[in-house]
Formats: sequence, C-alpha cells, structure tokens
Amino acid sequence: FSCRTNDQLVAFLSRYRDMNFLKSHGRDNARFIRKQGLDRLFLECDTHMWRLGDRKIPEGISVDGGSDWFLLNRKFVEYVTFSTDDLVTKMKRFYSYTLLPAESFFHTVLENSPYCDSMVDNNLRITNWNRKLGCKCQYKHIVDWCGCSPNDFKPADFHRFQQTARPTFFARKFEAVVNQEIIGQLDYYLYGNYPSGTPGLRSYWENVYDEPDGVHTLSDVALTMYHSFSRLGLRRAETSFHAAGDNSCRYYHMGHPVSVHIYFLADRFQGFLIRHHATNLAVSKLETLETWVMPKKVFKIASPPSDFGRLQFSEIGTEWDAKERLFRNFGGLLGPTDEPVGMQKWGKGPNVTVTVIWVDPINVIAATYDILIESSAEFTHYKPPLNLPLRPGVWTIKILHHWVQVAETKFLVTPLTFSNQQPIKQEEAMKYHSGPPKNTYMEQSFQGLNPVLNIPISAARVDQAKRNAGLVGARLDAWVDSLVGSVWSAVDICSVGPTACPVMQGCAQTAWSSLSPDPKSELGPVKPDGRLR
Repeated sequence: FSCRTNDQLVAFLSRYRDMNFLKSHGRDNARFIRKQGLDRLFLECDTHMWRLGDRKIPEGISVDGGSDWFLLNRKFVEYVTFSTDDLVTKMKRFYSYTLLPAESFFHTVLENSPYCDSMVDNNLRITNWNRKLGCKCQYKHIVDWCGCSPNDFKPADFHRFQQTARPTFFARKFEAVVNQEIIGQLDYYLYGNYPSGTPGLRSYWENVYDEPDGVHTLSDVALTMYHSFSRLGLRRAETSFHAAGDNSCRYYHMGHPVSVHIYFLADRFQGFLIRHHATNLAVSKLETLETWVMPKKVFKIASPPSDFGRLQFSEIGTEWDAKERLFRNFGGLLGPTDEPVGMQKWGKGPNVTVTVIWVDPINVIAATYDILIESSAEFTHYKPPLNLPLRPGVWTIKILHHWVQVAETKFLVTPLTFSNQQPIKQEEAMKYHSGPPKNTYMEQSFQGLNPVLNIPISAARVDQAKRNAGLVGARLDAWVDSLVGSVWSAVDICSVGPTACPVMQGCAQTAWSSLSPDPKSELGPVKPDGRLR
C-alpha cells in the first residue's frame, strides 16, 4: 500500500531519478549467506522448492541482499535486462538455482557493476516485522527451508506511517480479512474522509468461489456446506415471507452455487454469502438468490463461572496461522478426513495447567491432554493426532482446571453429500461416516473417563449414528441440514434479479449482500491528475 500521495512520490523520484533504492541486510555477510541458503542449490518442482545440496559462492563477487522490494532506475534495469557482460550472465545463472533470488540478485549485481555508486540503502518502505511471530517455519509445506514473513498492520501501528525520520512511500503487509480498519485509517489520512452516510465503509467482502472457477475447485466439504447453506436460506424465505395458500416465496433448490463470499463487518467474521439458483414454486421459474449464513455462538464459559479467569476464548478449526493468530479456514468448515486444531486465547495471569477433552458426537472421548499456560501466554494451539475418519456430527471440547469445567466449545464435522464433486454413493458414505476403525481415535482409550466426567454413552445414540452412516440422497441432505442448522443461522436472503416473491428485498438494496453498494472499492475512471478520487 502507498502511505504517501502519488504527488509526493513523483516529486521524490524526480529529484533522485539517477538513484537506485534497495535495502541491504546490513549484517554479517557470512551469516546472511547461510540464512538465505545462497550456499545451497534449490530447484522448484511440483509446486515445491527443493534443496538439492551445497554449492560455492562465485569468487571475486561481493554478495549482498536484503528486501525484495526496491525502486530501480531505467539505466540499471536496461543493464540487467540486456547486458551480456560476464557479471550479469554469471549472476543470472547462479541465481536461477536460488531459494529467494529477488532478495539478493539485484543487490549483488548493482554493487559489483559500474552503477554501484547509485545505490541508496533504503527501499522507501515500512515493513511490519514481528520476528517472534513471523519466523515459525509456517511454509515448510511449500519450501524445504525456514524463513520469516512480516505481519499485517493493525490500528496500533498507525503512528509508524507518520514518522519522518527517513523517506517512506509504501508499507506492507495489509490484509483486510485480518484488519480492514487500518486500511481505512490510512485512506482517510491521505485523501480525507468519505461523505457522511457513505455505505459499506466498515464492510468487507472477499470472493472465495465463482462459477467460472469450476465446481472441481471446491472440496467436497465446502460443496456439501454451500449446498446446505443454500437450502437453509430457502427455508428462511419460506418461514419469513410465506403466506398461507401462497407459494410465491417457496422455492426448490437447483444446482451448484453461483458464487461464495466471506463477509466481515467491523473486522468481525459475519459468515458466508452464497449466491444460488432456485425454482420459484408459484411460477415454476428459475431465480437467482443470495443467502447470508452466520455461525452461532458455540463457546460458553461454565455456569456458574469458576474462579479461573484466564481463558477468554476457544475455537476449533484448520489452517491455523501462527503469525496472525487466526484460522484461515474461516467458518471452520470441517469434514471426516480433516485434522482439526484446538486454539485457546488467554488473558495474563499466573502459570496454570489446564486439561482439554475432545468428545465426539456419540460421547466417545477422542482425546485428552494437558497444556501448561505460562503467565505471558496469549494463545495456545494443539492438533491431537486423531485416527480418521472423524465421526460426523457436533463435537464438544471441554476445558478443565483441576478437573472442574471452565468452559466448552463445539464444532461441526459435516457428513459429506459429495465425493469428488459427485453425489456420494452408499459405500463411500459408510466409509466416511462410520467413525474411526474400532471406534478408537488414539492408541490409548479414554473410556474410563466417561463416568468420571459424567459423559454417558447412550446405546440409542450409537444405534442412530450407525443408521445415519448409511444415508444417501434426500435423507442424507436432511441429516446434514439438521446438523448445519444447529451451528449456523440463515440471517437473510435476497434476490439477485427479478423475483415472484413480492416481499423479498433486492440484493443491491441490502447492506450485507455481495451486490450491495461498496463505494470504497469502486475504482472508476482515473482523473487527469492520476487520482482515483
């Protein structure tokens, strides 16, 4: 993001047009070479960066590097692009087998070239480094190396954009799903406020699926949930708008979703917006609607509350981001073959040990473990090594202190209505919906804890789970919808185009729809001065 106006940037670069702005690491060179893996050979293959072995740094070359964000002048860019001299040729070959070539190639070529005097050790950027959080090897699944990544800016960081100690024109990182408020603050600082009453300023919509992407890009879990969300929306329309003897607001669900957005308001996740087709039963015509579903609150502090007050929140999900400390799988859509992570958020206080207990839908205790919470800990997370598949249904997580329950939370493992994007067959349903082999989630059985924790196993519930495991078709849909409806609410539904339902609002007239007004995101034509607004 730019943290200065375009006019300020143009004036600065015009004044220093012969300079090249790069940020050097500024540390011990041998340590930098080791840290960057420049003395190793890397090759990208099958969307993974592989480390192949050791290599030597070219002799007679002063290796440097740092940030891969820089501003280069035309003379140097043309030299790097078109020159066939020995330096450029050798460096292009050397950096072709390097992990992060952009963080060293330009620095090294510039410092060893005839343009070395044009280097300024400043890339004109503010980067939000928090190495305690950003250096957790979170990208090991895509690269055979450990690196660091900057954090997203939050409102508490705003003062950094106002500093004048060194010239800065850009800042990173910003991410609206993490915090949009800081983006609004910077926008106001540079360009002034929007007129009073401007809609959508605190809202953020992010598209996660669109019909042209193809249904094959969706996981079976997501496809199952999106279909169920659509049906919940149609049920909401029928109960809210339907009058006796009138079918104008009754619908039959048709086809795969048209689009899916995640929706945030005031930096809080508000749920999913599913655009979908449905046949209006009064006129037998296809209409396009959009349903808003919101997760129900499932975290509960014990009643009466215990004297243990450090626990603030607990959540279960996948794709835990240890750097931004949130689940990237927004909404926590989980299926039988997922590997969930338990997260707890803590206030400050004395060191304590808590016990976490995972209970499946038929009251089988799947896992139990202790966590030592240090006085300064803010978050803890752990992924128990559970045998798969997980039993579908609503799971319960209990958090105990001295074996007294402090809080509990719930999460849904949805049964699958699709397998490889096709309606699931009974054989596959039985495979995925019957729970783990021998009803055991870990090598150790925790059955002896059931009476201690007053978690009885009901024979009737076990029998029902066995019957549910074989469901397919409409009966499977009904089971999924009953489970989804227990942890999600259909908040509203609107029409994308013409509708026979006279009381249904048009999506563009709502404050929540992906089609509702969002002036802050409208680009419009570029003005003569290069500004958008």
